[in-house]
Amino acid sequence: MPAAASLPVAEYRSRTARAQQAMAAQGIAALLLTSEPDVRYFTGFLTRFWESPTRPWFLVLPATGVPVAVIPAIGAELMGQSWITDIRSWDAPDYADDGVGLLAETLVKLVPPGGRIGVPMGRESVLRMPLADWERLTLILADRPRVDASPLLRDLQMVKSEAEIALIRRICDIGGRAFSRVPEVARPGVTLAQLFRCFQGLLLEEGADWVSYLAGGAAQGGYGDVISPAHDRPLTPGDLVMLDTGAVRHGYFCDFDRNWSVGPASEELRAAHRILWEATERAAEAARPGARACDLHAAMLPLLARHNAGPVTGRLGHGLGMRLTEPPSLIPADETELRAGIVLTLEPSLVLGPGRMMVQEENIVIREDRVEWLTPRAPQDLPELEWGA
Repeated sequence: MPAAASLPVAEYRSRTARAQQAMAAQGIAALLLTSEPDVRYFTGFLTRFWESPTRPWFLVLPATGVPVAVIPAIGAELMGQSWITDIRSWDAPDYADDGVGLLAETLVKLVPPGGRIGVPMGRESVLRMPLADWERLTLILADRPRVDASPLLRDLQMVKSEAEIALIRRICDIGGRAFSRVPEVARPGVTLAQLFRCFQGLLLEEGADWVSYLAGGAAQGGYGDVISPAHDRPLTPGDLVMLDTGAVRHGYFCDFDRNWSVGPASEELRAAHRILWEATERAAEAARPGARACDLHAAMLPLLARHNAGPVTGRLGHGLGMRLTEPPSLIPADETELRAGIVLTLEPSLVLGPGRMMVQEENIVIREDRVEWLTPRAPQDLPELEWGA
């Protein structure tokens, strides 16, 4: 296995066997997977080359046997270091036939006429190939119906193995160490954009492989949103600063944030921070096997509603793993039953006034009889950055 995968071959064999068992129960003859997390889930194939949209990548999981990789020739060497032995490649990019013919040939051999091919089609799924090529493929496979495999994959991937949990715990520890060093770089004169760059450096110094996601905000008495790029205004006393990172180690994400007051915090900000801290406590207490995702939302809602300057909207957390955000969503409509091994973010927020808010986020894993905090717990009291004249 490539060293970066950090999971034993037995992990991938087990995933494949469980998928094939579910496929048999649902009458699916093969899975066709095109997205990076789905391909990596069954192979361990870890590369940043997915950043290039030029080439499509395919993995076919038949009803029995090992997965078949149908990939550009540039990836054959790395895929050959995985447990996958059936690797079929073409010289890509090929403007006349960019893997469609080879993929169709593979599926025709593995799936009999009338056999159902499972493809992720539901929420949070992506078809990573040109739509024109997909339409061509479906014409070739017209006698082999395509069905939605999203629920099957979601059920498999939502519950993490101990090996996966260990990787997520490690990147959470790395993120925690980087957050603890923010006062080293958040000094008078620094802009939020500079702080973003410095913080990414701290994450890499502490052991992250890369930083796929970094957002945040800094403004007087609360930031306006949690997805904007950083601005070039120097931090000033009275600002509430937040950094939210999705850093990666061995292909697994952390996703949590931390808040600081620039100089002494106002009572409003101190109170908001304590309320959000209590909201995560309430959600963690409700996070047990058999509870539903919506129950965690309900556990936080009354406290947030009492102190929110307006209706509480949006989700209050989500799943986490090989993707920055995964199912389930902590919203009233998500009745997903929670199981031991599910990793979640708890992400309550408060609107403090027009254009002002605060968000607090933690990562947990559900155990049979408890919740394990994967992130180093945020302090109950809002930290303050020392700020000289």
